[in-house]
Amino acid sequence: MNINRRHFLGAIVAGSAGLVSSPAFAAVKSAERPALLSQAMAALDRHSSSIVQRDLLGIVDFARHSREQRFHLVDVANGRIAQSYLVAHGRGSDPGHSGWLKRFSNRPGSNASSDGSYVTGQSYYGKHGHSRRLHGLDPSNDLAFDRAIVLHGAGYVSRDLIGQQGRIGRSLGCFAVQENKIGEVLDRLGPGSLIFAAK
Repeated sequence: MNINRRHFLGAIVAGSAGLVSSPAFAAVKSAERPALLSQAMAALDRHSSSIVQRDLLGIVDFARHSREQRFHLVDVANGRIAQSYLVAHGRGSDPGHSGWLKRFSNRPGSNASSDGSYVTGQSYYGKHGHSRRLHGLDPSNDLAFDRAIVLHGAGYVSRDLIGQQGRIGRSLGCFAVQENKIGEVLDRLGPGSLIFAAK
């Protein structure tokens, strides 16, 4: 069967148009810019020597409740959210388990989340399955690697838990996402990407 380049490209465009009009892609097309975008973009510039992947970045808006999708993957070219996920904060940041992050800490043993800029490292398989190491780039999180603060999936991050208790569970300071989403997150935020966390 003979298919020339023009017909082939036309088929791809038509197929892509069908995808964009589907409900799964509608939210992405009309996505808002995240609240912390200007700070994250400033961090991207400030740490440009460490961030080699600059097309997509992660923003974690810890001003939002844990029942909300507050971990955003952002398209750097247009500043819009490409995808959002649930993400846990640390036990030490929310001792009363209210679902609201109360404080940050960089102290070893605090079991708290740290704010600031992180660069993603290599992936590995550990007690939480497929995970990715993180390196803190700011004084507020420069002990992240030593504290074993990583990006991983966890059973305590789920919509079922939100339905039962109005919030997700807490990590020991790691960025924990839904177990069925971790592969997607790790694929999209490869080594050398920026994650910026604040509230």
